[in-house]
Amino acid sequence: MMTNSDAELNIKVKKTTEKISENMHIVANEPSLAFYRIQEHVRKVLPMIVDRKAEVANLNQELQGHCYDMEYALKSIKSIENSDATFKNIQESLKNAIFLKQQLKFEEARTRKKDTSSNSVYKRLSAHITLDLPDLPDLSGVVRETTNRVEHMMSQARQSSSYNGSELQRSHTTLH
Repeated sequence: MMTNSDAELNIKVKKTTEKISENMHIVANEPSLAFYRIQEHVRKVLPMIVDRKAEVANLNQELQGHCYDMEYALKSIKSIENSDATFKNIQESLKNAIFLKQQLKFEEARTRKKDTSSNSVYKRLSAHITLDLPDLPDLSGVVRETTNRVEHMMSQARQSSSYNGSELQRSHTTLH
């Protein structure tokens, strides 16, 4: 003798237990499904990540090599900038050598005019000195100035009575 309310109660209990059972089934299987999806994602993406990691490592190594090259280039440029004093010293030495060569040529020409039969010290010395200087366009003004100084000194020496013809004096501006 089941009443209508008991039948409804049974249906409600049955529906409730089915829902509870379905929820328990979902809750029990949900982590497994989530882990499966994570595993599936990792298997697809991991090879690409490994390739990218290797590519980044290679790029890092190349970048580090380029940085070392740049540092070396900067050191080289700084050392070139610091070599200015050396080049100035070389230029001064070349000026002095040109001046001395001009003095030797002048003395050789002067002694040749005086005594053509005797060998002078300057002539013997200049015979052993071979100085072939390359064209130095930035020193042409210095050569011209030195030539003018030597010619001026020689004309003064000829005019003055104190000149005894034994030795030429260098200008004090060329001594350093």
